[in-house]
Amino acid sequence: MPPDRYAVIGNPVAHSKSPLIHSMFAHAAGQELVYERIEAPLTDFAASVAAFGDAGGRGLNVTLPFKIDAFNLARSHSERAARAGAVNTLKFESQGLFGDNTDGAGLVRDLLRVLGDVGLGLYASRILVLGAGGAARGIIGPLLAEHPRALTITNRDLHKALELAQRFEGGATTVDSVALEALTHERFDLVINATSAGLGGVTLALPERMLRGAQLVYDLAYGDGPPESSTPFLARAVEEGAVRTADGLGMLVEQAALSFALWRGITPATAPVLAALRSGDKGRT
Repeated sequence: MPPDRYAVIGNPVAHSKSPLIHSMFAHAAGQELVYERIEAPLTDFAASVAAFGDAGGRGLNVTLPFKIDAFNLARSHSERAARAGAVNTLKFESQGLFGDNTDGAGLVRDLLRVLGDVGLGLYASRILVLGAGGAARGIIGPLLAEHPRALTITNRDLHKALELAQRFEGGATTVDSVALEALTHERFDLVINATSAGLGGVTLALPERMLRGAQLVYDLAYGDGPPESSTPFLARAVEEGAVRTADGLGMLVEQAALSFALWRGITPATAPVLAALRSGDKGRT
């Protein structure tokens, strides 16, 4: 029998480290599988998913810009995917596509690791999320489950930020939205960049010195160089005096482990994989 097939689907996707990560997971778990990259046309995501399934594909990781498309395509959803309205993991089942979202849980696992190094946590913290797209949708629910004091969403399109804030209001944590230009005098314990600006070399237009004093500035993306300044966003945070910065490579590994568990029924160890990636060549998510 040929090995089971999995893939990451997105646009662009050529630099994704997901095939390497899942190959390491499979080797450690004694699992035989093939993991590929699929660059789907921006206008025909559904056809690319269907073609992979028809060819025997068992599961997909979904990256930019298709996480909301994947939610709409899935026949059923996990609770966290339903709450987010976005999917980053698809599983082909006999009754149709099942959609999950492991982004937020993976982020929280990595955040607790990073913050634990300096004796901090998410409880009672003030969090700012930059962005209101599929990536932001996936992380807010799990962040709120850690009971921060407040979570603020900002975005170039303030209407999208408002809609996303309204989706998650009603719990113990205050969730609101604010325009970027209104952040000049605001201070946050944790600032998370969930935009795709850095991946395209675009500089995020932020108020000057907005990141100063943040206990942790975290970028969901990652790039070349040390994890503390591997993206333009993190380099700016260092210049502005953020106490700690971190890129999203740890989140990438953690969310991949949760996807692997959904597909294969085994939760792989993440620390050896992250260490191997940190010691090797780096690229973009």
